[in-house]
Amino acid sequence: VQLVESGGGLVQPGGSLRLSCAASGFTLRWYDLSWYRQAHGKERELVARIFSASGSTYYVDSVQGRFTISRDNRKNTAYLQMNSLNSEDSAVYYCNAGGGWGQGTQVIVSP
Repeated sequence: VQLVESGGGLVQPGGSLRLSCAASGFTLRWYDLSWYRQAHGKERELVARIFSASGSTYYVDSVQGRFTISRDNRKNTAYLQMNSLNSEDSAVYYCNAGGGWGQGTQVIVSP
């Protein structure tokens, strides 16, 4: 099981980023896929989840309406579209599925 995140970077408040989570060694669509984030000095928190069976989604309240989780089964890749970013969204973002974790991708929201 291998997961590789990408797409993080520096963005101004109000901006957007799309994170990717590429899976290898297993079929991503068979598993629930979650995005977590960990800000400096804080605990890792669940941000969003897409459920394998139904395709339904869950978002933590703080990102509801701004973030969208999705997956492309042909590419075995999941995404997190993040809009209207603010400083509170600055963190290292991780994807989690099939018992595995990626290495994380850092998002910095700053003027």
